[in-house]
Amino acid sequence: MLSRLRTTWSLRPCVSLCRWVHTKEKGKPLMLSPRTNKGMAFSLQERQILGVHGLLPPKVETQEIQALRFQKNLKKLHDPLEKYIYLMGIQERNEKLFYRVLMEDIEALMPIVYTPTVGLACTQYGHIFRRPKGLFISILDRGHIRSILDNWPDTNILHWRKVVVVTDGERILGLGDLGVYGMGIPVGKLCLYTACAGIRPEKCLPVVIDVGTDNETLLKDPFYMGLYQKRDRSQAYDDLIDEFMEAVVDKYGQDTLIQFEDFGNHNAFRFLRKYREKYCTFNDDIQGTASVALAGLLAAQRAVGKPITEHRVLFLGAGEAALGIANLIVMAMMETGMTQAEARKKIWMYDKDGLLVKGRQQETDSNQEAFIHESPGDVQSFLDAVNAIKPTAIIGVAGAGRLFTHDVIKAMGTLNERPIIFALSNPTNKAECTAEEAYTLTDGRCLFASGSPFGPVTLSDGRVLTPGQGNNAYIFPGVGLAVILSGVRHISDTVFLEAAKTLAEQLTDKELAEGRLYPPLSNIREVSIQMAVKVVEYLYAKGMAFHYPEPVDKDAFVRATVWKTDYESFLPDTYDWPGVNFSPKSI
Repeated sequence: MLSRLRTTWSLRPCVSLCRWVHTKEKGKPLMLSPRTNKGMAFSLQERQILGVHGLLPPKVETQEIQALRFQKNLKKLHDPLEKYIYLMGIQERNEKLFYRVLMEDIEALMPIVYTPTVGLACTQYGHIFRRPKGLFISILDRGHIRSILDNWPDTNILHWRKVVVVTDGERILGLGDLGVYGMGIPVGKLCLYTACAGIRPEKCLPVVIDVGTDNETLLKDPFYMGLYQKRDRSQAYDDLIDEFMEAVVDKYGQDTLIQFEDFGNHNAFRFLRKYREKYCTFNDDIQGTASVALAGLLAAQRAVGKPITEHRVLFLGAGEAALGIANLIVMAMMETGMTQAEARKKIWMYDKDGLLVKGRQQETDSNQEAFIHESPGDVQSFLDAVNAIKPTAIIGVAGAGRLFTHDVIKAMGTLNERPIIFALSNPTNKAECTAEEAYTLTDGRCLFASGSPFGPVTLSDGRVLTPGQGNNAYIFPGVGLAVILSGVRHISDTVFLEAAKTLAEQLTDKELAEGRLYPPLSNIREVSIQMAVKVVEYLYAKGMAFHYPEPVDKDAFVRATVWKTDYESFLPDTYDWPGVNFSPKSI
C-alpha cells in the first residue's frame, strides 16, 4: 500500500505541499536559501506577504533577464577556474537560476562544473572554499555517523528516494589522492543528476569520507581542510564505511541510491562486491565508465560494419575502469552466443609493468586474472603490443598522459581501415592523445572518443570531424532516474549493458558521419530521459522493479517526475467557495 501511495504522490501536483515548505520561512531567510531565493523575481504580492518588501530593489525581474545577466557575466571570464567559482557561487545563491543556465548551455558548461575543470577545482579546493555543499565525515566520527546525517537539511518532498554520491578522495580522476579536496567530485556528479535527468536537487547528498591522505603536498598545505594524517588503511576504515552504509539506510531507507566515486582500485572492487547485493549501489568508475565505453564501441561497429564479437581490444591501463569496460564487453559478446572464455580471449591489457601475460614477474590483481593470456611474443612497449596483438580498438584508461604516441596511432591506421581509438583518461592533460592527433595521423579514418572534451578538427581536405566525448554523464543520470522511479533494490550489471545499448541507439547516422560516437551533449537531457524510460521498461520486464503499481505509460511516468527550473509562486493557496452565502437566512 505504501509503494502505491508513493507512486500516486510522485505524479500529483505539489502546489500545496511546496507552498507549505516555502512559506514557513519568511523575510531575509527566504532570500538566503538557494532553494527558495528568486532574487528580484519575487512578485510585489510575494514581497509584501512574505516580508521581503524593501529588502530588494523595486524592479520585478523575470528569470529570463536574470539568466541573461548570469550568462553575460560568465562570458567576461576566461579562466576556467574563475568560471567554476562564479558558477558555484550562483548555485549557492539561487538554485533554479543556476540549473536553468547550466541546462541551456550544457555543452559549454559541463566541462566547467565537471571534467576537466572540476579536477583543477579539487586541487585548489581549500583555496576557493566558500560554503560547504555536502557532508564531511571523518574517521574520528566513528559511532556518530547517524547523528551527522541528521544535521543535513532534508525536506522529504514527494517521498523521493535520496541519491548519495560518496568518495574517500583517494583516486580523484587521474590526479591521485586529494583527500577531502575530492568533495568537488560528488558535488559535480550530483549537479549532473539534476541538470541531465531532472532529479530534484534537494534529494542529492554529496559526501566525502576523510580517513587522511597520503598526499605529502596536502599534508604540508596550511589551507588543507582535512585530517593531517596518513590515510588509515586499518580495519577501522572498513568499519567506518560499514557504519556509513548502515546509517544512510537507517536515515533514508533501504532503497536509497548510493553511488561510489573515485575510491582507490582495490577498495572500489571489493566494496562493489561487498555491498551490491545488500544495498542499492553502484560504482560509476567501474560500471558507468564501462557502459559509456561499450556504447561507443557499439556505435563504432555501425561504421566499421563488424559485430562486436569480431573486435580485438587492447587496453592501456588495467585498473577499475579497464576491468569494468572489459567485463561489460564480455557480457555484450556473450549476448550474441559467444562463450565467456572466447570473449575474454578478445581482450588484452597493458599496464605500467607491461602486457598482462602468464609468467609475468610483476604482481597482478585477482580482478585481472580473467584477462591474463599467453605471451604473443617479445613485447617491450605499448607499440610492440599493438603490432603483436593487432587490435581493432585501443582504449586508454591509465591516466598517465600521452602514451598513444604518433607511432602507435599510425600503427593502428595501418592495421585497420577504421581504427577505434578511445583516449578516455581525465582530465585533459591525462588523455592518451588528442583528437587532432588521432584524426590527422589516420587521415580521418579513425573512430575517436575521449574522456575530456576536444573541439572539432578540420582535416587538410576540408572535412570537419567532431570527436565524441565518452562522458559518464551519458549514463549515470538516466540510470539513476530509472532506479529511483522503479524501486530497484540491487543494481545488476545487466542494467548498464541495457544503458549502453540504449545510448548507442540514440546516435543518428548523420551524427555518426560527423565523427561522433555519442549524441551531442546539448541534447543530454532528452538522451537521459529516453534512457530512463528504456531502463524502467527493462527493469519491469525482468522483474527487478518493486515500485507498484507498474505504470502503463512509462514515458509519461518518467517525464512527469522531472524537476523543472521555473520559479514557483510562494503565495498562499487562496480560493472562493462558489455558491456559498455567508449571510444568515431569513426565517
